[in-house]
Amino acid sequence: MRIGIDLGGTKIEGIALDGSRERARVRVETPRDDYAATVDAVVGLVRDLEAESGETGSVGVGIPGTMSPATGLVKNANSVWLIGRPLLGDLERRLGRRVRIANDANCFAVSEAADGAAAGAEVVFGVILGTGTGAGIVVRGEVLVGPNAVAGEWGHNPLPWPRDDERPGPACYCGRAGCIETFLSGPGLQADYARHTGERCPPADIVARARAGEPAAAGALERYEERLARGLASIVNVLDPDVIVLGGGLSNIERLYTQVPRLWSPYVFSDTVATRLVRARHGDASGVRGAAWLWDEAAAGR
Repeated sequence: MRIGIDLGGTKIEGIALDGSRERARVRVETPRDDYAATVDAVVGLVRDLEAESGETGSVGVGIPGTMSPATGLVKNANSVWLIGRPLLGDLERRLGRRVRIANDANCFAVSEAADGAAAGAEVVFGVILGTGTGAGIVVRGEVLVGPNAVAGEWGHNPLPWPRDDERPGPACYCGRAGCIETFLSGPGLQADYARHTGERCPPADIVARARAGEPAAAGALERYEERLARGLASIVNVLDPDVIVLGGGLSNIERLYTQVPRLWSPYVFSDTVATRLVRARHGDASGVRGAAWLWDEAAAGR
């Protein structure tokens, strides 16, 4: 049995899987700004899942950051109370077993590559279009982490082939300007609409207004699609994935799956583009399922 934990900023969700079959699922609110209580909550979820399923399992945890290979401490986490903490060691001591921790976008990609929308694909690029623009890379079933633990961090690269009105670009929390995340996240779409209208409008409302024929909303979506096409074309040029899977709130914009492949061709260094753009099969559950899939069959038994 595999146990997956998705440690989010507002909720912590746990799942117990037997193969692809769900045996148990639990969820609690995240104890924000309290590291010790967060560790307690994760340990408690594992215990609850094992009590409900009647079996001990391997444990994988997805976090909104990553473990630094240099220090063994959490870095780059949106949940800032985790930064600089020895989360892996603390969980292993409390649970009395090995634990695997990965970036939540990596878990998303693993889930969709294992038994989701990209099942069977050799190379998968899994993108979360939500509050941020994280991504994960899976090659032949294995998540690619890299020596710096930043593989897939496309959101903090500059928007490719920028237009004059896109330079230098919006300021990003990472300290630079014009990052992909500032254009393609949910807040990025909202900010673009506000720059053109003076009105702050949630992304879901922008989509609804575009569907109703509002010119400003339609323009914002068209700019978003073209920017997403450029961003993903740069990934195709470097990684050449078989499948790109979209998750997160903005992945529910249906027109992305027809418009973006039509728009990315001029930017891809090839006469044809065989890469498929698809929506996540498991939706919001991909992160927690992917955390469970961090353990393969052989490793789960050790």
